[in-house]
Amino acid sequence: MNFVVRSLVVGAGVIVGCHAAANAADMTGDCRIGIYRLSDNSDVDIAPSDEGRLRWRRKDGTSGALSRNTDGSWSSTLGWTERPDGRRVSFSECNAGEIRFDGLQGKRIAFDVTETSFKSGDIDLAGRLLMPKGRGPVPIVVLVHGSEDSSARDYYSQQRLFPSEGIGVFVYDKRGTGASGGERSNDYGLLANDAVAALREAQRLAGSRAGRIGYQGTSQGGWVAPLAATMARVDFIVVGYGLAVSPIDEDRAAIELDMTRHGYGPDVVTKALQIADATEAILLSNFKSGFDRLDAVRAKYGNEPWFKHVHGNITFFMLQFPEAEVRERGPKMLPDLLPHYDPMPVLRSLSTSQLWILGEDDLDAPPAETIRRLHALAAGGKRIDVAVFPRAEHGIFEYETAADGTRISTRNSAGYFAMMRDYILEGRLRRHYGSSVLDVSSR
Repeated sequence: MNFVVRSLVVGAGVIVGCHAAANAADMTGDCRIGIYRLSDNSDVDIAPSDEGRLRWRRKDGTSGALSRNTDGSWSSTLGWTERPDGRRVSFSECNAGEIRFDGLQGKRIAFDVTETSFKSGDIDLAGRLLMPKGRGPVPIVVLVHGSEDSSARDYYSQQRLFPSEGIGVFVYDKRGTGASGGERSNDYGLLANDAVAALREAQRLAGSRAGRIGYQGTSQGGWVAPLAATMARVDFIVVGYGLAVSPIDEDRAAIELDMTRHGYGPDVVTKALQIADATEAILLSNFKSGFDRLDAVRAKYGNEPWFKHVHGNITFFMLQFPEAEVRERGPKMLPDLLPHYDPMPVLRSLSTSQLWILGEDDLDAPPAETIRRLHALAAGGKRIDVAVFPRAEHGIFEYETAADGTRISTRNSAGYFAMMRDYILEGRLRRHYGSSVLDVSSR
């Protein structure tokens, strides 16, 4: 999600690293991490996960968690469901770089990897350039983060998936995360400056091999990447599950969707948005005041049947915890947030080609108004392509719905990766990508 609130509750640079004819994976200290070419010519990526586990991903969108067995092999579960899917995986000794995945032998794909540290203002950021083997120019994509607080260099599988298709990738830990300095921030201008510094570092390191270059921004990166593109020229922007509305409008739209998807009408929506008004006041005070107003609407509506379904995005956090905890944790969770940031002036000013990929069932970043605005921009001549995946959540994840109504991710939608790959490589899309509905602007 754009703020990662719900998940919490439930520049010039100086090179300091080295060139390595290997995957970046080994930089995490686990030699099993990498992308492997299997005997059927398909690929599987192995990335770190939580609690000592690994996670595999394939370009068709399928994924699973790997847990180690007593005999040294690994067993897989379907998506994020924790249900066994029958796949067995084993790895060779580190120097062999081999895998056996679901009965198929595979060999790790080698890239040219450069570790670097570069400046954005007075902050040192840790980055990594991964290039497919060869000497000729290739497209390069700079990965722009969502609001997560983890290391992109450790956890982003796109850093290997794209190079295996002939695309260079620059991945960096955003400020305050991983090996980067500074403090975490939600100031989109500051983050856009960091993205520009990353772009320039990628160009410097790639040299004559740099072809088309652009940004891929996910979630919060959907606000940051277009803003960065107004500061430094790029050839393309890919936005995944981002928004063309403000953070406050995102929260309000999520609350409205909470009500309508549970069968409530406009009268209940009006009441629920009074809660959004109260939490907005707290947010605008930087969690210093406004709690009496929230207490009042909670007392007024807390016993009504719809109240338990109010989540929103930011609002959910404020409803779950006592005032003292919200006061303490809020500023740390959402530092420098710009609640009323309007992305539309930036989008209107850009002539850069853009691909926006959205999930129709996204509860965290409801896409309806964003889709409407993007279509209007495209109709006005902007080079914006819009793809919507049905039955896909935030992250373009398909899901199951548990008995209590919670969603459990099972996989990425088929066609999601291929769509991004084609757009970065060729600057255009083909006719079909899984079940997505495409609105392609005239060129």
